[in-house]
Amino acid sequence: MPEVSLLETLRSTAAAATDAAHQPWTSHDTLVIVMAAIGIAIVVVLIVVVKMHAFLALTIASLVVGLGSGISLEKITASYEAGVGGVLGYVGVLIALGAMLGKLLADSGGADRVVDTLLRGRPATLPWKMALIAGIIGIPMFFEIGLVLLIPVVMLAVRRAKSRAMLLGIPALAGLSVLHGFIPPHPGPLAAIGLLHANVGITLAFGLLIAIPTVVVAGPLFGRLAARWVPVEASGAALAVTVGGKGADAETGGHRAQDPDATRTPSFTWTLITILSPVVLMLAKAASDLWLPSGSVARNVLDFIGDPVTALLIAVLLAMVTFGTTVGFSLPTLTKKIGASLLPIVGVMLIVGAGGGFKQVLVDGGAGNSIAKIAVATSLSVVVLGWIVAVLIRLATGSATVATVTAAGIVAPLAVHLSPVQLALLVLSIGAGSLFFSHVNDAGFWLVREYFGLTIGQTIKSWSVMETVISVMGFVLVLLLWAVV
Repeated sequence: MPEVSLLETLRSTAAAATDAAHQPWTSHDTLVIVMAAIGIAIVVVLIVVVKMHAFLALTIASLVVGLGSGISLEKITASYEAGVGGVLGYVGVLIALGAMLGKLLADSGGADRVVDTLLRGRPATLPWKMALIAGIIGIPMFFEIGLVLLIPVVMLAVRRAKSRAMLLGIPALAGLSVLHGFIPPHPGPLAAIGLLHANVGITLAFGLLIAIPTVVVAGPLFGRLAARWVPVEASGAALAVTVGGKGADAETGGHRAQDPDATRTPSFTWTLITILSPVVLMLAKAASDLWLPSGSVARNVLDFIGDPVTALLIAVLLAMVTFGTTVGFSLPTLTKKIGASLLPIVGVMLIVGAGGGFKQVLVDGGAGNSIAKIAVATSLSVVVLGWIVAVLIRLATGSATVATVTAAGIVAPLAVHLSPVQLALLVLSIGAGSLFFSHVNDAGFWLVREYFGLTIGQTIKSWSVMETVISVMGFVLVLLLWAVV
């Protein structure tokens, strides 16, 4: 969901959550919490024990949770379908465009150009380079977009460096996730800033201050541990899309992604221009939203071309030249390659959509409101309460945005006397809580699992633990800053 519409559409959600959080605990609250736990257990058992496809498992669990939570029969499937449509209507388009860009990047030899540059120097620096690239790309981009753009580079680097996937994948994921949770103009922080009336500039400054050490710890450092826990090599849907060439690297013996039919290789300069074009467009949009007057022609233009869908579409069209006709591919060949890029990600899109449907049924059943009641009943500092509310709602619903908006709405009445610096830190505390332990009710969990070709257990030991490290590390840093301001 684009960040501008997020504030407009979710303010009422936050107000409703605040009202519900101050209502007395009922038997229905107990029921929805139990059903949320049952739903999560059903997903795990069906996939791990029964070996059922994740799409079917998530769909079945959604219907069971809807029935048990008291959603009327005629609205259960509507709730699930709304969740699926909400995810696929936006994320699905981004995944498809990202797959097209990744395929052209790989087959043209552009990915080889980038990886050749990354592999220069000591191998030990490669995870740090991945975290840095992810951090730069993640400033203006939503997590899903950054992931589909970085995956080709990560996978090819893993193959070429003969490394373990998590050693390079975790730093990239950490860089994207930290920026998504802490830095405006990402939707979560932006929504919390609006609801708490915090200052965007102060929040951005403190967010970057907290983000850097958090990425270091949750990225390259934790990546070493994750690579031992999950010792897998490059695999999954992302590999099927991006590593399609049959050439060999004469110097390293590693896999090269370039299609043998390519007669030339794109220059490093044009490769970077193509890859970074959506980054620049989205960054320009973010700057216009902060500094240009609403309704001005310049802002309307930048809002249009900087929208994630438009920006990625422009990048794909540019890639058809820089990674297509320029390297010797004919237009019919380009059409075939773009069609081929979509086949491996059909299953990914359905699973991610089903994860969104599962999340929506949990939200509509009332799991978020029930969790909020538990948090409000405790007598805690507002900065601690904000983190705890966000953590509990994140665990119950799987949505970082729902967790952020609900938590911000609940603590807003307690934050009216805070200073601008304290308000910014409260926003970051809530953002940290919203990232806690992503699991089977989060569409992002399934995106990472399918892209990297992991099992549920492996995804939990890598991605879920990484998200928890980010959440706890960010919260600790917020507390330290809170104590000195």
